[in-house]
Formats: sequence, structure tokens, C-alpha cells
Amino acid sequence: MHKVEDLIIWKRSIELTKQVYLLSKDLPSDEKFGLISQIKRCSVSIPSNIAEGAGRNSNNEFKHFLSIANGSTYELQTQLILLIELKLITKEKVQTIIDMCIEIQKMNYSFQQKL
Repeated sequence: MHKVEDLIIWKRSIELTKQVYLLSKDLPSDEKFGLISQIKRCSVSIPSNIAEGAGRNSNNEFKHFLSIANGSTYELQTQLILLIELKLITKEKVQTIIDMCIEIQKMNYSFQQKL
């Protein structure tokens, strides 16, 4: 078992989720049950799966949950790009969060290799 509060990847994913929630306030309210709901759910999934994996009994189980978290970062990145493509928000407002996704993806891959 790993102490989740000590994991940098978990801390960064918590920050990512906070940024997604702040961003969602700038999106049109008619997307409340569409992309807004989707980006919130998958952003919450990232630190949640890291935490669940950290609490498992083996590194193989942890890797499995890191893999799920990684999939959620790619899902979030895709949805953020869709927001830009649909002209619901500017690239400038989203780029920092996309960069955070990429950073977490790299951290996740490295962490899985270490396990």
C-alpha cells in the first residue's frame, strides 16, 4: 500500500480536477448535462483511481488503477479539445489544463514503470 497523500501524481491530479471545476463555470449552461458533466466526471476519476490503486494490496493492482486513471486523462484531454473545436471556449483558457493532462500522463507512465 502507498500513502496517497505523499504521491505527487495524486496531488497534481487533485489540482487538475480543481482547475476543471473552475473552467466549467465559464462554459455555457446548456452544456450542464453534456460536456460539463463529462469533464467533471473524468477529471474526478483521475485522482480517485490513483487513490484506489494506492490502497490495493499489490503493485500489479496499483498499475491497473493507474492505467484507468491514465485513460481518464486522455478522455479529459479529448473533451477539452472538443470544447475548443465547438467554440465553446478559447484555446487559451483550456491550454493550461491540457498541459496538466499531458504532464500527468507522463508521470503516470513513469510511475507505472517504477512499480
